[in-house]
Formats: sequence, C-alpha cells, structure tokens
Amino acid sequence: MPKDRTKDMTVGAPMPILLSFILPLLLGLLFQQFYAMVDTVVVGNFLGMEALAGVGSTGSINFLVLGLCNGVCAGFAIPVAQKFGEKDYDGLRNFVGNMIWLGSAIALAVTLVTTTGCRAILTAMDTPESTFAYAYDYIFLIFLGIPATMLYNLLSGILRSLGDSRTPLMFLIFSSLLNVTLDIVCVVTLNMGVAGAGWATLVSQLISGLLCLWYMSRKFPILHLKKENLRWRGHYVKRLLIMGLPMGLQYSITAIGSILLQTAVNGLGAVAMAAVASSSKVTNLFATPFDAMGTMAATYAGQNLGAGKLERVQEGVKDCCILGVVYSLAALAVMYFCGAQMTALFLDSKDVASSAQILPLARQLLVINAAFYIPLLGVNLFRFTIQGLGYSNLAVVAGVFEMIARGAVAGLVSVFGFIAVCYASPAAWVLADCFLIPAYFVCLKRRTKEAARR
Repeated sequence: MPKDRTKDMTVGAPMPILLSFILPLLLGLLFQQFYAMVDTVVVGNFLGMEALAGVGSTGSINFLVLGLCNGVCAGFAIPVAQKFGEKDYDGLRNFVGNMIWLGSAIALAVTLVTTTGCRAILTAMDTPESTFAYAYDYIFLIFLGIPATMLYNLLSGILRSLGDSRTPLMFLIFSSLLNVTLDIVCVVTLNMGVAGAGWATLVSQLISGLLCLWYMSRKFPILHLKKENLRWRGHYVKRLLIMGLPMGLQYSITAIGSILLQTAVNGLGAVAMAAVASSSKVTNLFATPFDAMGTMAATYAGQNLGAGKLERVQEGVKDCCILGVVYSLAALAVMYFCGAQMTALFLDSKDVASSAQILPLARQLLVINAAFYIPLLGVNLFRFTIQGLGYSNLAVVAGVFEMIARGAVAGLVSVFGFIAVCYASPAAWVLADCFLIPAYFVCLKRRTKEAARR
C-alpha cells in the first residue's frame, strides 16, 4: 500500500469507519452551505428585501447548473474509488488523468452557455422586474466561477474516493472564512451590491481549489501522474462519462422541477420569494447531513464493490439508516421550536413590517419539510449507494420522479397558494423513494450474483 493519506473502507467494522469518514465530510458540506448563507445574510441585512428576493430566486437555476457540474465530479470519482478498492493504482491514475481533460472541457462549455444565456433564463423564469437586476448581477458571477467550482469538486471527489474526507475540509474552512471577509468588504465597505457577494464566492472557491491541488501534489504520491496517465484513453473516458453524466443529469433533471416551483413562487410576489429564499438556506443547512451520507455511501459502496465485499455494503446502509433516522427526528424538533428565529437571521431587523409577513411563511415551510426528512434520507442514501454499485443511470430515473412531483405541485400553487410550495419537496422525496428503495435491492442482488460467479 502506498504511504499516503488514503483510507481503506473495505476492512473493519462499518460504523466506526462511516463515522470517521462522514464527520469531516459533513463539516466540509456545512462550510459549503456557509458560503451561500453568508451571501444571503449580508444581502438581506444590508441591501433589503428585494435584493434578498432577487438573490434567493436564483437558487433553483443555481442548483440546475452547479448540480450538473458537482454531480459529474461525484460520478467521475466513483471509478477511482473502485480502482482503489481493487488495488489497481495505475488504472486509478489513468482515470484521474482523463478526468482532467473531461472536467476542463465540461467546465468551459457550461460556463460559456450559462453566462451568455443568463438573462434569457431569468426572463423565462418570470423574475419580477423589481428583483431582476439583483438576480442577474449575482448569478452571472456564480456562473463565471464554474471552472473554480469544478476544480475544487473534482479534486475533493478524488480525495474522498481514496478515503480522505479531512483534507477538503481544511481548505473549505479557510476559504469560507475568506468568503465572510470578502462579503463584508465587497458589499458593505466597497458598496458593490449583490455583485460583491458573487465576487466573494467566486474568489473563495478558486482559492479552495488551488489549495487542494497544491496539497494533493505534496501529500498523495498515489496521485502523482506520469505522461502516459494523461493520455486520452477511450475506455476510461467512456467509463467516466457513463458514471458522471447520469449523476450530473440527475441533479439537473431534479432542478427542473425546482425551477418550475420557483417560477410559481415568483408569481406570489416578493414576500413569498423572500420567505422561500430565507427558509431555503436553513433547510439546506439542516439537509447537509443527508448529502454527506450520500457522498459517503457512494465511496463506501464503490470501494467494497471493487474489493468484492458486497455484504459490507448492506451493513453500511443499515448503519446509515440508524444515524439518519435519529438525526431526522432531532432536526424536526429544532425546526419546530427554532425555525422562525433562524430564518430571522437573513432578514433586515429594521424592516419590522416585512419580517412580520415573511417569518410565518418561512417557519411553515421549514417545519413541513423537516417532517419528511426520513424520506429525504432514503433519497440520498439509496441513490448514491446505487451509483457506487455502478448503476448511475438509475439516478436519472430517480431525478425524473422528483421533477414530476415538484412540477405537479408547482401547478397547484396558483390554486392553493403558499401551502402547496411547502409540500413540493416532500412529494418529490416520497415519489423518488418509491423507485429507489426497490432499485437498491435489485442492484445489490445483481452485484452479489456477479461476485459469486467469479
């Protein structure tokens, strides 16, 4: 075994391994949420309700585009985890070399399309004129920073596939603190408006990616590439695309439903938009443990599939279910008693009238969503385990179910009002689980039979 900072997840009791891996990963994802939260807090407190509504209205399109990029990066990392489990280190480096070419091409293409089409996208979403300029100034810069986002997610995905979830965390903490500083300087001191929040995020993400690259070159000899590892290889490229594109499309298809929902919310006015914008930051923060479990499940399943230890996959899923259910119940209690207070952090305390309208709607959304966190656990755990087992195409189907559910509920917003918005995500999670849970058992059974024949 090369002497570097990898972690073999194919041996030992699953629960301690999962906990040691998920805690740094969870902290890293929390700091990623911290990026977006700081932008929203600063914008909401210093630039007002309409600026907050404008920035918040970009959340669904942000998820569509960055979800595509992040999903592709996560999918690319799965073959690396499988090769690591097989102890095929030369094949691992060949995958990493081809990831560089594919990642660069995808980042440039997506950046070009989104920056040139940004205004048309916001117009199609029926963004109100009063918030349009704020939305455009912010999301344009986020799209401009897609290469930086791809850089960090590619590198952190590689490290996690080798069992290291701590290194990405270190640089996220640093860049998150930098983001806080730059937000205050750009928005408050330099009066750059919402564009200042966009620049702060772009620069911070770029620095986290560059630091991750530097550290990998120093501490991970297993990733030191030779010229032949960088050669374009059709077999490796095809495998990466088979794993990466479905995961990226999964997020994008899911986001289409979110865009339809956001369009319906825009029709309810600035108060509803601000309620969704502020509460979504709290929801995203509390949903982070489920994202961490998903990422961990993909790595864990990928390594154990490569090692031919399918029984460990099922043990890991059971342990994650226990952790997830306990957390879901605790999160619901916090949302019920403290949801309004947490949402108030994103609002201008001086604008009492607006806050009085926004907070009841935001609390309602938070509590209803938290009541369905166990189905959300299932979506992340089973979807990513299936992907780790090599069936990324099924993730696209699950994304279609989520899109259908959110789109259908969005069509009811004009009839039932804000309460329909509250039930959109729960409906998506439940419908996706109806597909994912049976699919997980089918995939595990197939892989077990394949292993028995070898």
